[in-house]
Amino acid sequence: MVLGRRCVDDLIMKQVSFASLEYAGKKRQTRREKFLGEMDLVVPWDRLVALIEPHYPRAGRVGRQPIGVPRMLRMYFLQQWYSLSDEGLEDAIYDSQAMREFIGIDLSREQVPDATTLLKFRRKLEAHQLTKAIFEHVNADLQARGLLMREGTLVDATIIAAPPSTKNKDKARDPEMHQTRKGNQWYFGMKAHIGADAESGLVHSVGATAANESDVAHTHGMLHGQETRAHLDAGYTGVDKRQEIVEAQNEGRIRADIEWHVATKRGTIKAMAEGPYKELTVLVERKKAQIRALVEHPFHVLKNLFRYKKVSYRGLHKNEARLYAQFALVNLVLAKRALLDGRVGGICAS
Repeated sequence: MVLGRRCVDDLIMKQVSFASLEYAGKKRQTRREKFLGEMDLVVPWDRLVALIEPHYPRAGRVGRQPIGVPRMLRMYFLQQWYSLSDEGLEDAIYDSQAMREFIGIDLSREQVPDATTLLKFRRKLEAHQLTKAIFEHVNADLQARGLLMREGTLVDATIIAAPPSTKNKDKARDPEMHQTRKGNQWYFGMKAHIGADAESGLVHSVGATAANESDVAHTHGMLHGQETRAHLDAGYTGVDKRQEIVEAQNEGRIRADIEWHVATKRGTIKAMAEGPYKELTVLVERKKAQIRALVEHPFHVLKNLFRYKKVSYRGLHKNEARLYAQFALVNLVLAKRALLDGRVGGICAS
């Protein structure tokens, strides 16, 4: 029996490579495989693809056909999870069978999209502010599932380092980054500001500034306006008297009856006379610190799991766009257990 050319092509396309068979037959599941498998379930792929497609070149035109949005989005998320450069991600996909399985690439039939293709995709996301849209879309789904409350907000900031070297084309450091002192240590880079839900720790507001910018000066941008209380550390002392906060309250963008729970400075507590009042103050501050501790969870995922401790691009605009994408993924990691337990419907639909 002679098969037609089309049938032969179909059989070839369905063949499994020896590498895939060997990989499928191994007994132990690696941590990378487990993580990628879980994220494959919780990321709302179809909805995010639909968000990006209107801004992406369509197939069918003359010349080289564009690589599909689903594949490019998976590559972009891999870059955020493992803090890889464009070239580094390309090499990692060639090296890692788990990454190729996640993206859906079989090296026996096709090549990995090159670093330039990923660069163009990332620039398109930045140009159309799609990373912010991804962040907002993920948060809307989390709120619809009851995982993102609106009653309280935790506000904090962390320093993201930038290369201080002047050995580059411009012979200068990034003019949008700045140095700042924290304790006895000097840092050069930017600050990532976040507003997080006081119940779940999920991030609902993101901002980026130079490292020398005051934390308290950007508090109003980290509040969504519906919260009845805000929890902040001692660096935000006097926040309720800030002009931008008062103006926002007068305009109705922040509730006038919001409760400000700001940590008392250590020097103030140390200067108190020993007695019942000081003991009570210490207990109250300890309770406030326990509530604020939840805001450190997103920073832990960002810096330790995603390994994002140093900026990859010049300028605040590009790095802020990356922060939106990363904190969208941070929220999915933090809500992963709840999402996997309620896999039917909602954000897990794909």
